[in-house]
Amino acid sequence: MSKIDEIRKEMVAAMKNKDKARKEALSMLLSALKNAQIDKREDLTEAEENTIIAKELKQTKETLESCPEDRTDIIEECNIRLAVIKEFAPEEMSEEKINAEIDAVLNELGIDAPTGKDKGKIMKSLMPRVKGKADGKLVNQLVAARIQ
Repeated sequence: MSKIDEIRKEMVAAMKNKDKARKEALSMLLSALKNAQIDKREDLTEAEENTIIAKELKQTKETLESCPEDRTDIIEECNIRLAVIKEFAPEEMSEEKINAEIDAVLNELGIDAPTGKDKGKIMKSLMPRVKGKADGKLVNQLVAARIQ
């Protein structure tokens, strides 16, 4: 079952339970997935669905971070949306798993002591492996920590 079908099923359940906030969050996520599917003009792969869900998660976090503290209505809405999106988001890779991927890339590239010049090559090989599974900022920080 695709994520679109899962989300649609959850949205129907939320409507039956008269859970307006959950229904709205699911509706926003569903529309993002359907718009991407329309743009592509064919069904989305699981990886593409996960990428879109991760993007929605990131945008909601950014909205929450940039929201003034006195706007409790927006903060509450973002927190509900985050909780709903996290249900469908792919499991994030831990730092240990990301570091293991970095080690594997360094071994493949034959780099023992990475320097600033090597960062581009490392990231180019690493990002396709962790795309949609790990936060890009965290990956960048971990790679930067390895560079001497």
